[in-house]
Amino acid sequence: MAGHSQFKNIMYRKGAQDKKRAKVFSKHIREIQVAARSGLPDVEMNPALKTAVAAAKAVNMPKDNIERAIKRGAGADEGEAFEQIRYEGYGPGGVAIIVETLTDNRNRTASEVRAAFTKHGGSLGETNSVSFQFDRIGTINYPAENISAEEMFEAALEASAIDVNSSETGHEIVCAPDDLHIVREALEARFEAPEVVELQWKPQITIAVGEANVQTLFKLLEALDDNDDVRSISANYEIDDEVMATVSG
Repeated sequence: MAGHSQFKNIMYRKGAQDKKRAKVFSKHIREIQVAARSGLPDVEMNPALKTAVAAAKAVNMPKDNIERAIKRGAGADEGEAFEQIRYEGYGPGGVAIIVETLTDNRNRTASEVRAAFTKHGGSLGETNSVSFQFDRIGTINYPAENISAEEMFEAALEASAIDVNSSETGHEIVCAPDDLHIVREALEARFEAPEVVELQWKPQITIAVGEANVQTLFKLLEALDDNDDVRSISANYEIDDEVMATVSG
């Protein structure tokens, strides 16, 4: 059922609520450092940095931590030089998986990511071997409290968003990647700071995963998620209620 693609996004995206606070902060610090290093250290003049800071604020990172990360990233000779590397491959049941990393040691990260795939019935492919099955999008999430679906739809439309998905649990606003910081600013001015601001890979189609592969797939995703270098994981699987019951039970 489609609802379990939402389960995947929540459970296996870096920064999920069940992660330890220190680990969450560490990943956001890396994002801020990379953004500050790649452009101006001025939040107002660097859209990527502005988005990274907004994402850090969404997980309640203290202002001092954010400012230190910006300063460290701006100092070209200070701190680690992180680079962004994307890995693509297939998991159990032919599920396409994209793993985005921020690393200061690409050999270590490549070895660990490959080992996770190999151990849990998957295989790494070349760059672009599975990403053609996904669309790159920007997403912004707000809680449902105090904002009606009509209000959010109107605001998102005015902010040039592509789509809005509202439910009892919240609102997900979808926009073009290059418009993420613009849409976020417009919505934040009206509704305050969002809960989540991020770029995602959205699968064009999903693959049903049966009981024979679901446990191994989840072990692979969990192994990747536990890696400190991994910033996000996207996969094109779908699980129906009966199969999900075997996992949760």
